Amino acid sequence: MSTNLTTVPGTPAEAASTSPYQHYVYAYPHKTAYRPLDDRPALSDLWAGEDKRALSLYLHIPFCEVRCGFCNLFTRIGAPDGLTGAYLDALERQAWAVREALGESEDVRFATAAFGGGTPTFLTARELERLCDIAEHRMGADLRAVPLSVETSPATATADRLAVLAERGTTRLSIGVQSFVDSEARAAVRPQRRADVEAALGRIRDTTVPVLNIDLIYGIDGQTERTWLGSLDAALAWRPEELYLYPLYVRPLTGLDRHRRNTDGPDPAWDEQRLRLYRAGRDHLLSRGYVQQSMRMFRRADAPPQGADDYACQTDGMIGLGCGARSYTSALHYSFDYAVGMHEIRGIIDDYVATAGFGHAEVGYRVDAHEARRRHLLQSLLQADGLDTGDYRARFGSAPGDDFTAELDGLAARGWLADPATGRLRLTPEGLAHSDAIGPLLFSPAVRAAMAAYERK
Repeated sequence: MSTNLTTVPGTPAEAASTSPYQHYVYAYPHKTAYRPLDDRPALSDLWAGEDKRALSLYLHIPFCEVRCGFCNLFTRIGAPDGLTGAYLDALERQAWAVREALGESEDVRFATAAFGGGTPTFLTARELERLCDIAEHRMGADLRAVPLSVETSPATATADRLAVLAERGTTRLSIGVQSFVDSEARAAVRPQRRADVEAALGRIRDTTVPVLNIDLIYGIDGQTERTWLGSLDAALAWRPEELYLYPLYVRPLTGLDRHRRNTDGPDPAWDEQRLRLYRAGRDHLLSRGYVQQSMRMFRRADAPPQGADDYACQTDGMIGLGCGARSYTSALHYSFDYAVGMHEIRGIIDDYVATAGFGHAEVGYRVDAHEARRRHLLQSLLQADGLDTGDYRARFGSAPGDDFTAELDGLAARGWLADPATGRLRLTPEGLAHSDAIGPLLFSPAVRAAMAAYERK
């Protein structure tokens, strides 16, 4: 999944009245709201009062063989000799420090695990073995007993790497294809050939990994409804258990940003193209036995279950290892510095590799009771199942309609919120289509201001 950086509208009214494609909200607050923590709290203090019986573990590998034109992930292209090994050394030092901060082993259990990036399979097969060892032997996560999701790419999904991941317990492989049309891949500055993509998918299907996810993008220059549905059909030929459909964004400091089609605000024609392709793709998948989980995610109705919180990487109790990973306690979200530019990313990685001690939180955002309510509303409402109002009341002692009257009334007035009489707040189909406008509308003024003040680098 990408971390999409964009300008946040100044008011909820602006957020609701402009482009439907403003901001992909997969985590709240966004990392551009994080700031250096002057008190550098000790991890042992941060985690002392937390429930650690069902933690999520995320290991971040910030390397890719190429950088796609749309990508603003925290990743660098390639690695000089010795850098991946040095990075894993630092990752192991961090794991030691974090595991010590978590406390007694009988109180610490992991419920899910994921390797992301970047591209984790940029590592060699032997380095992937070491990555799994860090997760298991240093952190105490039983990778064969919990859902384990790993991201890969067509060029790095080699048989030896996939064999390691399958043997170590991977239950889900996610591959970024974006388009099966070679000319569209080139337009997105993603150098690949369909033949190589198909070969990689064949190797994945030859493993014992039960869930395959394929990422596709709509809104690429030259893409039509016919070619979009053609890419979907090419993906469906592999019977993926999951598909993620992403609208194309042109983000600051990315390759496509240098050829931005419109620098003066929303592009209504492009917005309409993306909405049209989204609806066509959604309807195509629904007619072929897939269930919509969110604006982006579709799951085959007969796909094997992966666990209760497969995709809730934004929930409390997240342990992130690596210089691009976030960690979440109930009161603080923390990470390391963030950048998009290549020079700055390399400097942050070099600093991480040189770090001897990892016992303190360096950069983060403090989550108060009001932000916790907003976060719960956001991460629930943007899912197709919506928000259980009873659960919300049990957790916070109030009703979402009382805490967010203006915001929810605004969604209902636009036809984006379904009738809440069922005890759940759900978006309508058109509301789901506008998830990337609804998310920013629900940001707090404080988060919005912090994001607007962030200096891109």
